[in-house]
Amino acid sequence: MSVTAAMVKELRQATDAPMMDCKKALVECNADMQKATEWLKERGIAQSAKKADRVAAEGLVGFKLADDFSQATIVEINSETDFVAQNEGFQNLVLKTTEEVYSTSPSDVENLKATSFGSYFSEAVAKIGEKIDIRRFATLKADDETVALNGYIHSNNRIAVIVLAKCDSKKTAEGLVPMLKNVAMHASAMKPTTLSFKDFDADFVQAETIGRIETIKKDNEELARLKKPLKNVPQYISMSQLTDAVLAQAEADIKATLKAQGKPEQIWDKIIPGSLARFIDDNTTLDKELALLDQTYVLDDKMTVAQAVEAEAKKLGGTAEIVDFVRFEVGEGIEKKVDDFAAEVAAQMS
Repeated sequence: MSVTAAMVKELRQATDAPMMDCKKALVECNADMQKATEWLKERGIAQSAKKADRVAAEGLVGFKLADDFSQATIVEINSETDFVAQNEGFQNLVLKTTEEVYSTSPSDVENLKATSFGSYFSEAVAKIGEKIDIRRFATLKADDETVALNGYIHSNNRIAVIVLAKCDSKKTAEGLVPMLKNVAMHASAMKPTTLSFKDFDADFVQAETIGRIETIKKDNEELARLKKPLKNVPQYISMSQLTDAVLAQAEADIKATLKAQGKPEQIWDKIIPGSLARFIDDNTTLDKELALLDQTYVLDDKMTVAQAVEAEAKKLGGTAEIVDFVRFEVGEGIEKKVDDFAAEVAAQMS
C-alpha cells in the first residue's frame, strides 16, 4: 500500500511527530497507521503527543549575531518548567536550533520541523522528557550597506531584541551600530510592542482610550476621598488621534487661557509652543508605553528613541531612522495552566 500525503498528515496529528518521521514510519510499516504509531513511540519520537495538554511557558531565547552585524536571529523555545530550561541538554537544543534558523532561514516553525532538523529536535525532546516547543523565531538582515543592525540578549537568556535602522550612507550605518545595541537594551527593559503609533489599529486605540479614562476617573474618586491631588484626565492617548483640527483647537484653548489670565499677547509666542508640547505629552500615553520610537529614551529622558537616533546620526554627519525591530520574551502572551492539586485529589476520591 502506498503512503499518501493525507496519511502522513493524519499520523502527524495523532503523534505530534515531525512529518519526515511520520513518512518514514509509514514506509517502514507498509502504511499501517497503528504500527507506524507504535514505531514512533518505540523510538521516543511520539512521546510529546502524550504531553500535548501541558503548557510550555518557561524556556529560553536563543540569539545569534553576525560578527559584521549583517544578520541576527532570535529563537524562542519553551519548556514546561524552569528547571528543564537550566538543563544543559535543553540549552544545547536552543543553541543548535538558533544556528539552524540563522543558517537556513526557514519560513516558519512547520517548515523547520519538516526538514531533517525536525527529526533531531524530536529525538532531543524525547531524551529530555518534557513537553518542549519551538514557539517562534525571527531573522533581520542588513542587506544594504546603508542599513545598520545590532541586537542584545539579556543575561537571563529570556529576553532578546534586534534593531534595524536605515541610514543615509555606509559611514552613518557603521557609526550607528554601537548605539543600536543601546536601543536594543532599552527595548528589552521598556517592552515596546510596535515600532510607531502609526502601527496602532484604530479600534484598539479607541478601546484603550475609553478604558484608561475610566480608570483615571475611578482613581480620582479615591484621591478625592483622601483629599489628594487629582490625576489629569486626558482627552486622547495617542498621536494617531491628534489630528490637525485637534491640535488647532488645543492651541486656541491655550490662547483663550492666556487671554483670561491677562498675559500680554506679545509674549504668547514664547508660551504657546511649550504649552502645546505639554498637551501632546499628556495625550500620548499609549505611544510612550508601547511604541518604540515614541518611548522616552532610557539613556536620555529629554528625548524619544526616535529623536535620540536622529541626534546620534547627526553627530556622524548623516541621518538615520529605525525601520524594524524584534523583541522576544519567554512566555509572553502564554496563559499558564494553574493546577489545583486539592481539587484534583478530591476528584479522584469521589
